[in-house]
Amino acid sequence: MSPRKTAFGAHAGARTRLLICGSLPGERSLAEQRYYAHPGNRFWHLLGAVLESDLAGMDYALRIERVMAAGIGLWDVVKSAHRAGSLDAAIRDHEPNLLGEFAANLPNLRAIAFNGGTASRIGRRQVSGAHLALVDLPSSSAAYAAMPFAEKRARWLALRDFLA
Repeated sequence: MSPRKTAFGAHAGARTRLLICGSLPGERSLAEQRYYAHPGNRFWHLLGAVLESDLAGMDYALRIERVMAAGIGLWDVVKSAHRAGSLDAAIRDHEPNLLGEFAANLPNLRAIAFNGGTASRIGRRQVSGAHLALVDLPSSSAAYAAMPFAEKRARWLALRDFLA
């Protein structure tokens, strides 16, 4: 069986209005202990477009600081799972994060956005019945090349509505 991998802790707090959830960090992110560390992943470019900021060009700690100051939190829907490689399709025997409980403790939370289909499928089960907007985003992963970047960017820009 493939090795069991464990997600990072959340970057979120009382000021969080929008929580963006991925599935489970990939190999590069786990190795570097940073969200969305693979250079082919467009997450920081997409979120930078939302915030009108060059997040991709910033030091990681500064990225996190900027994102949290804007009212955005980051987390993953999978707490741990067996997975060979980095693809979501390879996730097996997953243990979900307690997203519903976590969201209930964020007093200003307005929406949860899911980065990709796997994050949405797993995450929506954790927050069914919550009085929050749930937003499905096209995956920022380089592995999801079916949609051009410009179209992904347009869909991600809708997140601005939850930050105003």
